Amino acid sequence: MSAAALKQKPLPTQSTAERPVLLDLPYQPVVKRPLPAGRPREWYVTHNRRLKAMRLAIALLDSGVYLPNQARNETIRSAAETIGVHPPSDTTCHMVRALMRYSR
Repeated sequence: MSAAALKQKPLPTQSTAERPVLLDLPYQPVVKRPLPAGRPREWYVTHNRRLKAMRLAIALLDSGVYLPNQARNETIRSAAETIGVHPPSDTTCHMVRALMRYSR
Protein backbone atom coordinates (compact mmCIF):
# COMPACT_ATOMS: atom_id res chain seq x y z
CA MET A 1 0.00 0.00 0.00
CA SER A 2 1.24 3.49 -0.75
CA ALA A 3 1.80 6.13 1.91
CA ALA A 4 -1.00 8.24 0.43
CA ALA A 5 -3.47 5.41 0.93
CA LEU A 6 -2.52 5.11 4.62
CA LYS A 7 -3.10 8.81 5.32
CA GLN A 8 -6.17 9.43 7.44
CA LYS A 9 -8.74 12.06 6.55
CA PRO A 10 -8.44 15.21 8.66
CA LEU A 11 -11.24 16.07 11.07
CA PRO A 12 -13.88 18.39 9.60
CA THR A 13 -13.49 22.10 10.22
CA GLN A 14 -16.04 24.90 9.98
CA SER A 15 -15.54 25.13 6.20
CA THR A 16 -15.60 21.38 5.45
CA ALA A 17 -18.24 20.12 7.88
CA GLU A 18 -21.50 18.79 6.45
CA ARG A 19 -23.44 20.60 9.15
CA PRO A 20 -22.46 23.84 10.90
CA VAL A 21 -20.02 23.56 13.80
CA LEU A 22 -21.23 25.54 16.80
CA LEU A 23 -18.35 27.66 18.04
CA ASP A 24 -20.15 29.93 20.48
CA LEU A 25 -21.13 27.36 23.07
CA PRO A 26 -21.23 28.47 26.71
CA TYR A 27 -17.71 28.92 28.03
CA GLN A 28 -16.44 26.24 30.36
CA PRO A 29 -12.89 26.51 31.66
CA VAL A 30 -10.60 23.58 31.04
CA VAL A 31 -9.66 21.34 33.94
CA LYS A 32 -6.65 22.82 35.68
CA ARG A 33 -3.59 20.64 36.09
CA PRO A 34 -0.73 21.35 38.48
CA LEU A 35 2.28 23.07 36.97
CA PRO A 36 5.48 21.04 36.72
CA ALA A 37 7.58 21.11 39.85
CA GLY A 38 11.23 22.05 40.07
CA ARG A 39 11.32 25.16 37.90
CA PRO A 40 12.65 28.50 39.11
CA ARG A 41 10.09 30.85 40.62
CA GLU A 42 10.54 33.34 37.76
CA TRP A 43 9.29 30.69 35.30
CA TYR A 44 5.99 30.37 37.19
CA VAL A 45 5.55 34.14 37.42
CA THR A 46 6.16 34.55 33.67
CA HIS A 47 3.91 31.61 32.81
CA ASN A 48 0.98 32.97 34.84
CA ARG A 49 1.55 36.47 33.45
CA ARG A 50 1.35 35.12 29.88
CA LEU A 51 -1.87 33.26 30.65
CA LYS A 52 -3.40 36.38 32.15
CA ALA A 53 -2.31 38.48 29.17
CA MET A 54 -3.89 35.99 26.77
CA ARG A 55 -7.17 36.02 28.70
CA LEU A 56 -7.20 39.82 28.69
CA ALA A 57 -6.34 40.05 24.99
CA ILE A 58 -9.22 37.70 24.16
CA ALA A 59 -11.60 39.71 26.35
CA LEU A 60 -10.55 42.95 24.63
CA LEU A 61 -10.99 41.44 21.17
CA ASP A 62 -14.44 40.17 22.17
CA SER A 63 -15.38 43.65 23.38
CA GLY A 64 -14.35 45.33 20.11
CA VAL A 65 -10.85 46.58 20.91
CA TYR A 66 -8.84 45.34 17.95
CA LEU A 67 -5.77 47.58 17.82
CA PRO A 68 -3.01 47.82 20.42
CA ASN A 69 -3.15 51.61 20.46
CA GLN A 70 -6.82 51.39 21.52
CA ALA A 71 -5.85 49.27 24.54
CA ARG A 72 -4.63 51.75 27.11
CA ASN A 73 -3.82 50.53 30.62
CA GLU A 74 -7.20 51.78 31.90
CA THR A 75 -9.02 49.85 29.16
CA ILE A 76 -7.13 46.67 29.94
CA ARG A 77 -7.74 47.05 33.68
CA SER A 78 -11.46 47.59 33.14
CA ALA A 79 -11.54 44.42 30.99
CA ALA A 80 -9.81 42.60 33.85
CA GLU A 81 -12.51 43.78 36.24
CA THR A 82 -15.19 42.64 33.78
CA ILE A 83 -13.82 39.11 33.46
CA GLY A 84 -13.04 38.86 37.16
CA VAL A 85 -9.25 38.83 37.39
CA HIS A 86 -6.97 41.00 39.50
CA PRO A 87 -5.91 44.28 37.89
CA PRO A 88 -2.83 43.66 35.73
CA SER A 89 0.51 45.35 36.25
CA ASP A 90 2.04 47.71 33.71
CA THR A 91 4.20 44.81 32.48
CA THR A 92 1.15 42.63 31.86
CA CYS A 93 -0.62 45.51 30.07
CA HIS A 94 2.41 45.85 27.81
CA MET A 95 2.28 42.11 27.14
CA VAL A 96 -1.42 42.33 26.21
CA ARG A 97 -0.65 45.02 23.64
CA ALA A 98 2.22 42.93 22.28
CA LEU A 99 -0.09 39.93 21.86
CA MET A 100 -2.62 42.07 20.02
CA ARG A 101 0.12 43.47 17.80
CA TYR A 102 1.65 40.16 16.78
CA SER A 103 -1.59 38.27 16.23
CA ARG A 104 -2.18 40.11 12.96
